[in-house]
Amino acid sequence: MNNYLVSASHLKKHFGETRAVDDVSLHIRAGEIYGLVGADGAGKTTTIRLLVGALKADAGEVNICGYDINKQTEQARAQFGYLSQRFSLYEDLTVLENIRFFAEVRGLKPNEWLPRCMDILEFVGLEKFTDRKAGQLSGGMKQKLGLASALVTKPRVLLLDEPTTGVDPVTRQDFWQLVIKLASPSPIGRGDRGEGDVAVLISTPYMDEASRCHRVGFMKDGKLIAEDTPSNLRARLNGRVLELRGSPLTLLRHIAHQDEDVEDVQAFGDRLHLRVGEGKAQGVLSRLKSKIRSAGGQVDDLRSVPPVLEDVFIALSSPHLASALEGGTTGGSESK
Repeated sequence: MNNYLVSASHLKKHFGETRAVDDVSLHIRAGEIYGLVGADGAGKTTTIRLLVGALKADAGEVNICGYDINKQTEQARAQFGYLSQRFSLYEDLTVLENIRFFAEVRGLKPNEWLPRCMDILEFVGLEKFTDRKAGQLSGGMKQKLGLASALVTKPRVLLLDEPTTGVDPVTRQDFWQLVIKLASPSPIGRGDRGEGDVAVLISTPYMDEASRCHRVGFMKDGKLIAEDTPSNLRARLNGRVLELRGSPLTLLRHIAHQDEDVEDVQAFGDRLHLRVGEGKAQGVLSRLKSKIRSAGGQVDDLRSVPPVLEDVFIALSSPHLASALEGGTTGGSESK
């Protein structure tokens, strides 16, 4: 018997001619943080809305903790907490009133939600703001209030739709520390019920956040184009990424593109990442410096570097390269 708390098989959702979700399957274990990663319009939000039953799939099945989201809707919804992309609580209510409203809508009595509420507010760092109206909170504090409201019902599954979009880097870091704690065997994370760790599905456009997840699923055009641990995904490009620093950057990019063994060139801040053919790195390194200097450019540094997830995602998004990178395990549970 598996311990999947989220199990979705062959989900499909079309809006007219648009295939928003195209044959997506997801299986997430207890204690696991699964990152659904992709650009805007990739299908991340639609997938999450199918999982929570906010949309009905054209095809496929969703089970939350063993309950069918379509046939056993209320039992399934009782198992998860959901934080949507936009702040959706009541701005004219206080922090405590928002949580009370959410808890009582879900059928909790004051003696059930109030003690837990104070523990959760301390957990997310809002214990000193119980009487502040939600509309007066900062963006990061609003997201923490949303998380607290999602946790008050003791969920076994957390579904978080781009929770850190639009917040500052410090708040993103704080929020992720909370997510990591939730997936660990702690009283808050376990919902005080002893049933095992929480399963977390979090959608994000940020590759640095994806690297914090136990497993990552890359989405593009409604499809899940790759799924594995961050370390296994990065390993698909081992020895095939070069980093180039120098000036002028436009000249460096142009010359790199002309090399027959360079498959792609992408800007990473003030430097370039060059993806080269398998086994071609040394040849590119040996000739590119002289080509750039002959053209009047300056090379400050040119070296092989470990690939990052963004390198992998860009490569997988290229139709003529994706098939060459599709190897490796899928659905693994290895830590990054």
